[in-house]
Amino acid sequence: MPHSVRRHLQLDVEAYDASIRRFIPGYEAMLARAAEEIARAQPERVLDLGAGTGALAEAILKRCEDARVVELVDVDDEMLRRAESRLRRFGERVRLRSQSFNDPLPGCDAVAASLSLHHVADLGTKTALYARIAQALRTGGVFVNADVTMPGADPARAADYAMWAAHLAACGIDEAQAYRHFDEWSDEDTYFPLDRELQAMRKAGFDAECVWRQTPSTVLVGRKADQVANQGTRQHSALSCIPHPRAVLGAGSAAKRLPSIERGLAPPPFFTIPASARSVVRRMT
Repeated sequence: MPHSVRRHLQLDVEAYDASIRRFIPGYEAMLARAAEEIARAQPERVLDLGAGTGALAEAILKRCEDARVVELVDVDDEMLRRAESRLRRFGERVRLRSQSFNDPLPGCDAVAASLSLHHVADLGTKTALYARIAQALRTGGVFVNADVTMPGADPARAADYAMWAAHLAACGIDEAQAYRHFDEWSDEDTYFPLDRELQAMRKAGFDAECVWRQTPSTVLVGRKADQVANQGTRQHSALSCIPHPRAVLGAGSAAKRLPSIERGLAPPPFFTIPASARSVVRRMT
């Protein structure tokens, strides 16, 4: 059955853009950074894989004024219709393609994805997709993936989920409901560790790096390995991929005790994780 946001997130498409900002920490900043990285490649043709309502495409179209075409690829026709309405003002610079990103990809200068590739549950399959993306890219092309990454094991994994739950709580979603969301989303979503994502991209032929992270939201950039020498000497500090200060400070001084969360042990007092929530973390590891 094709992926459906209405079914997966159990919300109306009309409510998606407001809801995703509550669900995903640093959503606007993540899209802005992804669009900035796409713009660095000065692309003429961009593919947006799993484009949804077109939020990332909109950011790219605004940031990359020289891009002649941004092509939105998605299997959810309801989301594409929403994107069409959203992006109508950009005229012929926008194209819509109703297909899976597992289908053959057209040649392009840049490929972007936002909160879509976590629907690929197997890392081998995901690596193969990354390789096909690399094949579709022209010389000097870039691949930017804005998505969720999660540590592979506790206590780091439990700490990141607790931080994510705190964000939802700050947006009016109580903690127990936050963990129910994580449980529901796990039916279709798989969040790999950051290092495994980077390894998969490198195996597929990219020079890959993490350029931004606000737990658990992450922006990864891949450039074709044989073209790295032509991309300049831009460097990114490892500090760009540590938890965002707001994510830590927002939880108070007790946030320093987060690393003590371990499977089956009582969490710190400011995060009361129900037993069912701990089972979600175990099951998704």
